[in-house]
Amino acid sequence: MTSLRVRIGVLGFALVAGLTATPHPAQATTATVEEQRLGNAVPQEILARSGFDDVAPEFAEALGAARSYAQARRVVVREGSALWKRAVDRAQGRGPAGGDLSRDDDRPLYWARLGMTREVRGWEPAFGLSDAQRAALLDQLERTSRGQTDIHYPKGPHKRVLVTGFDPFTLDRDIRISNPSGATALALDGTVIQTADGPARVETAMFPVRWQDFADGTVERTLRPYLRKVDLFTTVSQGRVGRFDVERTNGAWRGGFPDNENVSRTETVPVADPASQPQWTTTTLPYKAIVAATTGRFPVYDNTSVTEIPAGGTDPVVRPDGPTEGSTARAGGGGNYLSNEIAYRATLLRDRLGLHDRLPGGHVHTPVLQFGAGNTTAVTDPEFVANRLDIIAQVRAILTVAVSATERTRG
Repeated sequence: MTSLRVRIGVLGFALVAGLTATPHPAQATTATVEEQRLGNAVPQEILARSGFDDVAPEFAEALGAARSYAQARRVVVREGSALWKRAVDRAQGRGPAGGDLSRDDDRPLYWARLGMTREVRGWEPAFGLSDAQRAALLDQLERTSRGQTDIHYPKGPHKRVLVTGFDPFTLDRDIRISNPSGATALALDGTVIQTADGPARVETAMFPVRWQDFADGTVERTLRPYLRKVDLFTTVSQGRVGRFDVERTNGAWRGGFPDNENVSRTETVPVADPASQPQWTTTTLPYKAIVAATTGRFPVYDNTSVTEIPAGGTDPVVRPDGPTEGSTARAGGGGNYLSNEIAYRATLLRDRLGLHDRLPGGHVHTPVLQFGAGNTTAVTDPEFVANRLDIIAQVRAILTVAVSATERTRG
């Protein structure tokens, strides 16, 4: 998920204030660009063939029964959490499949969530709902349905691993698109991988492909409570065709490729305390061990290339071996889209917490998930499913290698 390769929140509302202030009635807001795509045939087919077509109607009924903002918030939290659990259970083979769409598919979660957010956006309860309260409900729905509030590590001797994934994107190019990083997050959430040094518990969360959510701090808010507690983390997104990349360097630059709302941003990555913001951050994942290991059918590369404006220069230059002293970022190894940005934000947070030398963390790009040859209309096919399953399995294997290599280095 990188603009170069395709070429490719925290909302400011205090919940306490929402509960105590006198609501000022607000009219329902217009559906977003993402929500408007729900009317297309492909999303409806995906929902029907997974059984997730009942999510939005049942949520609308429950929300309509709320008689206060507090009740509405409880409905949103409950149903958002239930959607995440349902998607994880389906991906991991628990409960009914709900249809003939393969269980490893991440798209039912994406489209069902949009059906729910559209209901909240258009809801006009008799008790009145202020703009701030509606925004807070939407924020709670986003967080709970993405697993961001469901990260739990039980007590025990296991290692703790944190992994993130993304929604599908570039949907106006092909609305059938699935994101293997999101599918991986669903497949691995709450699972235990067996490493050479014992079991490791994996917890995951999903993130939107929207510039504004990142500017609002959704990455930092989600990851900050856990980085001191985990033994390894990696953000994951879709990258190049036919290969995995462990991104060595991340850049502080947004390249402007449109997000899922068709919004572009070309600017320095907006973070807290910009005066101390570095142009570059680096991986602390054991990339040499990952690249050297046999983890699956796709080759894995240590990607060191960046694009920079050299110190004293004015034009961008590609540097195959990483940035030079005093340069200004124009693309990390992972480009200058939201995959680079989540890597930059997560590793910057690691460094600001004083964990650079203690916590392995970075970004892994998966291969592009491709349909079978000649498939230009069907929402799925055997090759598409096989590719996604292979990518998921290889991410799991990469995590296994990374945890084991980290333990050997520490030992």
